[in-house]
Amino acid sequence: EKNITLDRATRIELSCRLDNNYSPLKSLQVTWKRGNETIRHINKVENSWSIQLMILDNSQLGTYSCTLKGEKEFSAKFNLQVPKIEGKEKPIVSYEGDTAVMICKSFGYAPIAWTWYMTNGSGQIAIDDSLLADKYVINGISANVTHLKILKLTKEDDGVYWCEASFELGRSKGKLKLRVLSLMVPLKPFLAIVAEVVILVTIIFLYEMYSKKKEKRAEDEKEFDQIEQL
Repeated sequence: EKNITLDRATRIELSCRLDNNYSPLKSLQVTWKRGNETIRHINKVENSWSIQLMILDNSQLGTYSCTLKGEKEFSAKFNLQVPKIEGKEKPIVSYEGDTAVMICKSFGYAPIAWTWYMTNGSGQIAIDDSLLADKYVINGISANVTHLKILKLTKEDDGVYWCEASFELGRSKGKLKLRVLSLMVPLKPFLAIVAEVVILVTIIFLYEMYSKKKEKRAEDEKEFDQIEQL
């Protein structure tokens, strides 16, 4: 099985070659298919069978296969696809009020255009930075890289984002997740420690107060006994 990446209209030849160890096999039936549809016009050269295709649009992409049947059966698959977009597997974590930057890349292929979306329920909403310039900034370092900068993060910005690259033969998407945390989240362990220290200091203070009162009471009782003896 082989993956073949195409970003624009092109002529391509797919070829299946039988290993020399199996060349003595006789009465081989060769079938080429696109999905479940049989393709004719097979070119044979020695132990190799090929088809030539002119890929003009994304309807011609998909899985092509060749099957050789005889005393044994052999098959091979070719997956014709548009370039894949690399997002980020791990969520991007930031805090309320901060700025988050998300990046998508298309290695080796330059898209015609980039579009960013954010998930809203079950649908997707395109992000237009020209209308919301104080919230979003979209730019690219190069033709195959795009950046989405989200300013002044709020809890509403938490969610799933998509970058979509448009190629001559179709579109490809990358997925990114953004987690927006409250500023109280990193402070919780610190506040817990502070609370423990305050409680400990209060206990020590109360104990010292109690000890001093106890000592004073003991001194008062001793002084009273001395007066009584006198």
